[in-house]
Formats: sequence, C-alpha cells, structure tokens
Amino acid sequence: MIKVTLKDGSVKEFEAGLSVYEIAKSISEGLARNACCGIVNNKVVDLRFQINEDVSLGICTFDNQEGKDAVRHSISHVLAYAVKKLFPEVKLAIGPSITTGFYYDFDKDVAFTASDLEKIEAEMQKIIKENPEISRFELPRNEALELMKDEPYKVELINDLPKDETISFYKMGDFTDLCAGPHLMSLKPVKAIKLTRSAGAYWRGDEKNKMLTRIYGTAFLKKADLDEFLEALEEAKKRDHNKLGRELGIFTTDEKVGQGLPLLMPKGAKIFQTLQRWIEDEEAKRGYVLTKTPFMSKNDLFKASGHWDHYKDGMFILENEGDDSEVLALRPMTCPFQFTVYNAEQHSYRDLPIRYNETSTLFRKESSGEMHGLIRVRQFTLAEGHIVCTPEQVEEEFRGVIDLIDYVMSTLGIASDITYRFSKWDPNNTEKYINNPEAWESTQNQMRVILDHLNINYTEAEGEAAFYGPKLDIQFKNVHGKEDTIITVQIDFALAERLGMSYIDKNGEKKIPFVIHRSSIGCYERTIAMLIEKYAGAFPTWLAPVQAKVLPISDKYNDYADSVVKALRNKGVRVEADYRAEKIGYKIREARLERTPYILVVGEKEAANNEVSVRSRKNDDEGAIKLDVFIERILSEIANKER
Repeated sequence: MIKVTLKDGSVKEFEAGLSVYEIAKSISEGLARNACCGIVNNKVVDLRFQINEDVSLGICTFDNQEGKDAVRHSISHVLAYAVKKLFPEVKLAIGPSITTGFYYDFDKDVAFTASDLEKIEAEMQKIIKENPEISRFELPRNEALELMKDEPYKVELINDLPKDETISFYKMGDFTDLCAGPHLMSLKPVKAIKLTRSAGAYWRGDEKNKMLTRIYGTAFLKKADLDEFLEALEEAKKRDHNKLGRELGIFTTDEKVGQGLPLLMPKGAKIFQTLQRWIEDEEAKRGYVLTKTPFMSKNDLFKASGHWDHYKDGMFILENEGDDSEVLALRPMTCPFQFTVYNAEQHSYRDLPIRYNETSTLFRKESSGEMHGLIRVRQFTLAEGHIVCTPEQVEEEFRGVIDLIDYVMSTLGIASDITYRFSKWDPNNTEKYINNPEAWESTQNQMRVILDHLNINYTEAEGEAAFYGPKLDIQFKNVHGKEDTIITVQIDFALAERLGMSYIDKNGEKKIPFVIHRSSIGCYERTIAMLIEKYAGAFPTWLAPVQAKVLPISDKYNDYADSVVKALRNKGVRVEADYRAEKIGYKIREARLERTPYILVVGEKEAANNEVSVRSRKNDDEGAIKLDVFIERILSEIANKER
C-alpha cells in the first residue's frame, strides 16, 4: 500500500501501481470524468501515470491551467493528424499548448492559405467526432529514430535529448507523434475548437534556421466558452498596440530603417516625453541623481563587468577601422557605465546610499522572429537606475524601489494587472551565471526575506535570474495573453567587486558595496504599448498626446477658435484646432475616433460669451462652459493625473 496526500491535505491509502485516473475514479466518478491530468510531487503527469510510492497528488480539471494545457496539447496533435491526412508531404516540428490555446509548426513549401485552415479545421472536427484511441508508449533511442526517420525535426529533437531521457510517443488512431505529454484519455469531452491564425516562425526561434508555418488554435469543453473567447479575441485585435498604435499615429516602422527599430511619430513622442519628464522628476524627489553616459564602449568595460562572457551574443559589436586592438560595442545596459561614474571618486559610508538614474538608450540583438511592435525591439529606452549601498541598507533601499514602482503602476492604472516573479539562478547551468553557489544562495535567501517582509505575492522561477544576481520581475500580459517582463529589480553580489567599487566604512576599512539594479517604469516603448492596449488608445487626459481639440462651426469663428487654442496652450494644455471646411458632425466624429479627451465646439454663442461647448469622453455632451472654468478644470485633471 502507498500513501497519497491529496490537495486538501487529506491522506489516503491505495494499492501501488494504480494510475492517476484510477485514483481519481476511486475518489469520485465525477472527478475522474472531468480529470485532464495530474500533478504528482509538483510535476504535471498524464492520467495514465502509475504511482508506486508515497506521493502528493493533485487532480487537474479544465478549471486548472494544467488541465487546459493537457486538453489543448491533445488537440495540437489532432491538428498535426489532420494536416498529415490532408498534406502528407508536410514535415512536423513542435506543437505545444500556450496560455490561451496551442500551436503547431509545420515545414511546408507553400504557406497554408485561409482556405487550407478551413479544410484542416473541418478534418479536426471529424477526427474528434471519431474519437480515436489515444495511447502512450516508450522506445529506446535507436527504435525512436527509426520510427521518426521521415520526420527530420523529430529526429533532431530525439538526438538532442539527454542519453538517460525517456523517449515517449502518443498514438492517436494511425497517427504517432514524439511527445512527453500529458494527453487526454479520450477526445470525447472536447466540444469546441477553432484555428485562429497562421504565421511564420523560425525553427527553434533562431533566425538562422528555416522559416516554418505556425498554425494557432484553441479548444474548450463548451461551445459557449469558445464563443466568449472568440469575442474577447476580437476585442484584443481592436486593442492590439501594433495595429491601434499605427492607426492613431503613435508609431510606424519602415523596412529601410530596419526591423525592431520603430519610429515614434509626433503623438507617440509626446506620450514618451510626458512619461519621461514625470519619471525623472519623481526620481529626483526620491533622491536620485542623474547621469548621462555613452551609447557605446570599448569591450574592455564589458569584459570587466562580465557582460562580454555572458551577454556577447546579444550585443551589437562595431569594428573600429584602423585599430584592430580596439573593439567597440553598443551598450545593452547602463550598469557598468554608472559604476564607472561611482569609481571616479572615493566614497565614504556617509555618502551611501547613492541612487543613480538615467534615461538610457540601449541596444540588444533580438532575433527577427521575436520582435513585435513596441514590445520587443532592438533599440529601446529604459528608465534605468542603480543604488549603491551598504549591506545594512539593502532592505530599506529595496523597499523604496518597490514603493516607487507601486506609485508608478498605480498612477498608470495598471497596478491590478501586474504579477511578481522571483527569478533565481539555475545551479545546473553554471555557464549562464557567475559561478559562486554560496553567494547565489545567500543573496537569494536575502531577497526572499525582503519580499516576504514586503508581503509581495510572488511566484518563483528557476533559471530566470540575471547572470550576476537574483531579481524580482514585474510581469504584464498583453491583450493576446503573452506575458512580458516590464520592470526588474535585482540584487547584485558580483559586479561591484568585479569593477573595483568600494567605500570606506566607519572603521576606516575599505569595503565592497551592494548594488541594486532597478527600473521605475521599465522600457518606455514597451510601457507605451501596454498603455495603448490597456486604454484602447483612449489615454487619460494627462497622458493623451492631444488633450483638447477645438472645432469651429464655420470659418467665421476661426479667430475665436484660435484665441481658445492660445489660451489653453499658454497654460500648457496640448491642444489642436480643426479649421477644415467640413460639417461639424463630421469633425466631431473624427475627433472621437482619435480618442481626444475633450472636444470643444465654438460658434456664435460661445464666441459672444467667451465659452466653449464641451464634449468629453466621460460625459459626452456637457453643454457650454466658461473658457476660464474649463481651463481650471482640465489643468486640475492633468495635475492630479486623473484616469
């Protein structure tokens, strides 16, 4: 007999050798009927998985993300099955589940058309209706390679597996695929599927590899849930910053400029400037001192900091003609530059903490398959900062950083949309990190204590740390459900020593300081993308690139409209006027489409009484208001950063 600790903490005894499904069935027929997979000792497993020792066990239904993943991973195999039936010459790559569905990558000479997707989806429906038996089996490496000999991508995956790795397959009808699982016991519960789009994707995300065709889809157990998802998907498309940002004239791209190098148009530049001035002023209030450092450096600096060893592949390296001994690189981060500023003077413990900030233009060699709008680019601007402090000051300074981030996120209106991830090193991948296990454990424990003191609700992720220390990542999901890091806070135990940083303590001894790497708003481009999607382009008045638009009813009132514009502009309000000889209804509709917070219509009555007829996003038609009263109102709204 074995003991199984269930999710509610209860312990039950079962015969050894029972599967997760059999244990679920012994607990409840309903649970077994709805089960999608299991979690044994924190590892997601197939319902077929046999338990032979004492374990902790969770049974996952579609209500759990793990259950959704098992369903959608199973349907990704149905997609591959359907494609092979319709297009037998196509080669299979990979087909994982993702947060909102699944995808499968295929090698096909000509990309799938919209008509092809319709045929594939119909074939998938047919397979699901037939409900072929699903079985799992394992093979030794040589037999696995023989089975997959006609699938070159599968052969590559098998050859890359560790020698002791179990090589498992799933068979569905007469279709077999290399897969670790988990999968459903049966396709019968799946009542609703949809293929949503296709796109290009490099094999293994490497632009040096072949471009494959990726088909995205999703699956649900109820048609009503699929309908709700598709409705949300349409709303997401409307809010997608890559589409909406261009339509609203916030940014553009051009092939002659290059991929991952967006150009901010006047409206986008104004949003950027507004955010930057706010952040720099707020950081100054909190004791930060500004630096301005070069966009590039000799690689000697990056060698000293360790970036050359751990980050070289992500850097743009420049050749210095006529001097083979000097290699220059565009900076991917600012820390070694600000540390060099620190080293320009000898510091006492009385000087610490020193809080440096800089609005930094940075460059990272992102692969073409990863770049997307303003979210992932090759040149970006970061509200970067580094706090140099004594060991005793670390927790208080960390607390101050979190307080600043909380203020920024709350003011932007996205505090409730973010999550926290404690990113740790991977002790099994020491090449990726500075190899000092004792320092890693000590620093990670210190950060965990600080996070717990701050009552931050966080998840832990192994292998996501910076190469020089653990970090707190602030995560945000875009409208399509993809999660990105928008801000990081890092405790650094290594770079200060590597770059010779020191301070004189109260006993006159030279000591190595601690360093906290941080941002306050993150990458401005990514933040603007996030805000476009959050507000569907209808920015709060204080952030809106155009805060008010003045619309004269006819050209007879252009002079009065001009005086209204001057009065607002003199008070710092971002205002435009529409003097076109168009009907007023047309001009109002255009201003609304531009998401302008305030539309000010002026005609004979308004000109006579020094008024403006106000239409606001919040209240629609508000009628005539004295101009000076309106100016006072909008200035208060901007100053208080109202949403």
